[in-house]
Amino acid sequence: MAKYSHDTIVPFKNSDLGKKEQVAQMFDRIAFRYDFLNRFLSGGIDMYWRRKAIRTLTAQNPQTILDVATGTADMAILLTKYLPTAKITGIDISEGMLELGRQKLTKLNLNHRVELRSGDSEAIHFPDNSFDAITVAFGVRNFENLEKGLQEMRRVLRPGGQLVVLEFSQPKKAGLKQLYNLYMRMVAPQVCKMLSSNREAYKYLSESVQAFPEGDAFVKILDQNGYTQTRRRPLTMGICTVYTGAKILL
Repeated sequence: MAKYSHDTIVPFKNSDLGKKEQVAQMFDRIAFRYDFLNRFLSGGIDMYWRRKAIRTLTAQNPQTILDVATGTADMAILLTKYLPTAKITGIDISEGMLELGRQKLTKLNLNHRVELRSGDSEAIHFPDNSFDAITVAFGVRNFENLEKGLQEMRRVLRPGGQLVVLEFSQPKKAGLKQLYNLYMRMVAPQVCKMLSSNREAYKYLSESVQAFPEGDAFVKILDQNGYTQTRRRPLTMGICTVYTGAKILL
C-alpha cells in the first residue's frame, strides 16, 4: 500500500509510539475541551459543514450507518436528525472522546439510535457488507495508513452503499490561502495553548492538514482503492471539502 506524507505526521515528535497510539493519546488529553475548541476555532461553521456532508445521503436514505472516527459523536447525533429511521454505529480509538459522546447521547435520549464502540478504522470489527453508508468527519487525516483505512471501510460497506468523507482542505485563492496558512500555523495553536494547555494537538492539526492529499489527489486515491462515482465538493472557499464515493454494485 502506498504511504502518504500525512501518514507520518504525529502529534508528539519525541514519542516512541506509532501515529495511531499518539493520536488516541492526544484526543484523550483534549477530549474535555474538544467540542468547545471546534466551535471556537471554526466560528461554529463546522456544524454547517457536517450538515452539508449528511445531505449527500438523504436521497439514498441508508438505514445502517457507520460513523468512523466519531469522536464525541457530533456527526452521529446530526445523522439521527436528518435520517430519522437510521441506526448509527460510531467507532473511535479514543476512549476519552467516546465517553463524552456517550454522555451527550444519554442527555439527548439517543442511546436507542446510536451505539458508540472503541474501534480502529484500519481493522473494523464488522463482517463484510454490513453498512448502507459510512461517514468520516475530519478523521481520515488521522489514519496511520490511509489506503488501509479506505479499503477496510469499503469492505464493510454494502454494494451500492456510499462513503462520505468530510475533511479540511486549503483554499486556493491568492490572499485567502496566505491568511489561512498563517492562521493555522500560528494563531490557532496559540489560542489552543491558552485554552487547553495542549498546543501540540493543534500544531499537529495544522501540519496534517497541509500534508494531506486533498482535492483531486484524494479523489484519485478513492478511485485507486475501489470506489466508484467519486466526487468532491469544496465548501467555504475551499477550507473544507466533502468527498463521496460508492462501492460498486455486484
